[in-house]
Amino acid sequence: MSNVVCDVAVSMDGYMAGPGQTRDLPFGRIEHNRLYDWMIEDGAENRDEFDAMLDAGAFIMGRNMFGPDRGEWDLDWSGWWGDEPLYHAPVFVLAHRERPDLAMAGGTTFHFVTAGLHSALERARAAAGDRDVVIVGGAATVNQFLAAGLVDEVRVHVTPTIIGAGPRLFDGVPPAAFEQVSSRGTSLVTHLAYRPVR
Repeated sequence: MSNVVCDVAVSMDGYMAGPGQTRDLPFGRIEHNRLYDWMIEDGAENRDEFDAMLDAGAFIMGRNMFGPDRGEWDLDWSGWWGDEPLYHAPVFVLAHRERPDLAMAGGTTFHFVTAGLHSALERARAAAGDRDVVIVGGAATVNQFLAAGLVDEVRVHVTPTIIGAGPRLFDGVPPAAFEQVSSRGTSLVTHLAYRPVR
């Protein structure tokens, strides 16, 4: 069976984004947004972690990560990633309203799941086969999977910034013990990986 991995970037104070997400501000209002510099500015130094983040048979995300709309779907909206999202695999989006599947260039198809996280995980595992299922965000989705005990590994990329408010990793997650799998620091980020002790 595939492993379920959470793979997220956070600020030093644990935030995955700032408040006030809009179409123009996908990560909300962040004065010094350095959450993803490590993916863009120095890709070679962090290539292994970036490649591992995308090396999955399927992905899961929340509706807020797919787009900023909270009401009825805007069917013209297809995400912040352009015509060819970087996932290149099925992506299962947790949502409260149904929407038809959205096939994109490069092998990414967004499937909108209204039956909850267990249904999304079941579908993602079926699509992934023996490969990992990666939960990419946002914070509420990651925290739901952690709170339900459905995660096999947590990869956290800690970036040198303080955000101060917004959706935070581990909010609402009950106390638990983890064992460290790995840690590696680079010039723009510290990569940490943990497994829950069961």
